[in-house]
Amino acid sequence: MIESEIEISEDLVRDLLRDQDPDLAELPIREVAGGWGNQMWRLGDELAVRMQRMDTCPDFQLKERRWLPVLASRLPLPIPTPVRSGAPSERFPKIWTVMTWVEGTPLDHGSITCGDHAADMLAAFLKALHVEAPADAPDASDRGGHPKEYTDGFEHFLRAMDLGGFAEDDIRAVWEDAVAAPEWEGPRVWAHGDLHPANVVVADGTLAGVVDFGALFAGDPAWDLAAAWVLLPAGCAARFFNSYAQADEGAIRRARGLAAMKSLFLMLMGQNGDRGLPGGKPNWGPAGRSALDRVLKGL
Repeated sequence: MIESEIEISEDLVRDLLRDQDPDLAELPIREVAGGWGNQMWRLGDELAVRMQRMDTCPDFQLKERRWLPVLASRLPLPIPTPVRSGAPSERFPKIWTVMTWVEGTPLDHGSITCGDHAADMLAAFLKALHVEAPADAPDASDRGGHPKEYTDGFEHFLRAMDLGGFAEDDIRAVWEDAVAAPEWEGPRVWAHGDLHPANVVVADGTLAGVVDFGALFAGDPAWDLAAAWVLLPAGCAARFFNSYAQADEGAIRRARGLAAMKSLFLMLMGQNGDRGLPGGKPNWGPAGRSALDRVLKGL
């Protein structure tokens, strides 16, 4: 076990509920596969317990507690919203949150078969999310700026990957075009910040919900627009941007470069999973390769 990881069991979750939320303590509890910074436990049919695990500070969950109730009512897809706030204790020295459960299958374990519908749903969701944020909305931390600020990260992912049939020059060309694109000059708008296949759920072949808002920030929406390639099937990016109807050429160029970087990240996590390394996700590799293929083929 990694030093900063805390072993979380069903008994621990139930004991914490008995101590702090006894009215919920006898609901059925079952572990939800996946998760890294946080571990999820299903609580009954409508709730989940989000346990801080690898995250070294509580900021991500505190941010969700503060802002998700504000955002949820205006978004056209379900998102998790906090209903109880667990405090650190001697038994578990980190925070935990009881949240509403978003029904569906994570996209990294499912698929989108109704591409046009999913493109329209994603566009509607992001149009509703990408509104000017209040002055006290959180700034981005390790993401959210112009692509030129993240070239070191891009290079790290690129060097660490076995690219297989992808040409390095083609990937670099997409990134360099994003770096050369103009900066975001609009207002600070809300952005999810971490849209990838494990952070959306699908049902009946289309998007059914968006989860994990720990990276939520106010800034450049291009970080979310990258989802046109990272999440949607081949051939759907153009429909998404037509439906979204708020992205200029610069935003699309930045988004496409960021999608390339996100694809490499997914591929690296998949490669780490194939090698049995901590935190690796074997099923993310194919998702990343499919996304990168879509990025390189453009709209």
